[in-house]
Order: sequence, then structure tokens, then C-alpha cells
Amino acid sequence: MNWGRPKASSPPTPPRAAALLSSKHPNPPLYPAAKVVTVEGPRGKLTRNFKHLNLDFQLLEGGRKLQVDAWFGTRRTMAAIRTAISHVQNLITGVTKGYRYKMRFVYAHFPINASITNSNTAIEIRNFLGEKKVRKVDMLEGVTILRSEKVKDELVLDGNDIELVSRSAALINQKCHVKNKDIRKFLDGIYVSDKGTITEDA
Repeated sequence: MNWGRPKASSPPTPPRAAALLSSKHPNPPLYPAAKVVTVEGPRGKLTRNFKHLNLDFQLLEGGRKLQVDAWFGTRRTMAAIRTAISHVQNLITGVTKGYRYKMRFVYAHFPINASITNSNTAIEIRNFLGEKKVRKVDMLEGVTILRSEKVKDELVLDGNDIELVSRSAALINQKCHVKNKDIRKFLDGIYVSDKGTITEDA
């Protein structure tokens, strides 16, 4: 046994890379410039800033593949690769299919009344738990809200950015929180019932 020989140090972590294939979408133009990724599609254009991540972005195969590299990165940097790819995939889905959240009214006695205002970009909620207070919620940029024509007491939120759509739904939900009561008994509110895309897969 070589007791006196110093233990050999492990070699440095080699460069790691991950790639995002976008060939299944009909030509969604990707423009990664200075860690700012822009995606254009039939529904519009979305931009995401990745300057806070120590990653490199480059296009391959004529723009049909986006490669994300992390050179000699730590475990956290390696995990950021998959996070960045997921964000870009959400951008591609947003400009090609769009995102749709559905919310349902839940009440036991006092029916919740809601009216859509400001050109489908705001909602006014009345009679929550019998209160006279009018709760108004403005949708975030690029998000529209409608009352469902087929389902009673249902709201439909549409938009291209999944974060803005989900945050708009959260704002509505938070406006209808029951206070000073046992929430196990008083379940009134407006809750997300379905998440999906506007354009369904064939």
C-alpha cells in the first residue's frame, strides 16, 4: 500500500451541455442574443432574460436546435441548464399554442357574481360571502379573461406567457380568501380547475 503517496486529485468537471430540440414546431424563430432569448410565433413574440445565469446559448442546425452550455459548472449551474430549457420550451409553446387556465366559482350559500370589464382585462367580484365589497382584479399584461359560455360559474384566462396567466389566476384566487373563519368549513372562493393550451394537439 502506498501510504506516503498523496491522493490524486479528481480531474476538473468537463464542459457539460444540454440541447433543446424545437423541430416539432413549425419554424419558431429563436433569437438568443447576449443571454436574452426571443421567440416568435403565430401568436406573437416573447422574450426571456437569462443574464443572471452563467450559461451560454447558441443555435445549431439552422436554428432548429438551441444548445445551452455550462462550462466547468457546479451542481447548481448544471441544474440551471434544464431550468433554462424549460423556460424556453414554455416560450415556444406560448407563441405557438398559447396557455389557457380555467377557474370555477365555489360557494355554499351566497352565489358569487362576477362581471368582466375593461375590454376583457379585468374582473369585478361581488357578493362573496354576502359582502357588499366589490373586489376588482386587473389581469397582467397580455392576459384576457372571459366567462365560459358552456359551463356555469367558470372563468377562462388566455395568454401567451404561462407565468403571467398563472399569476393572474393567483390574483383572482387570493382576492377571494376567507378571513377570520375556519377555512375547512368555509370553502367559498374561485379556484383553478384546469390548465392547458388554447390550441389542442391534433
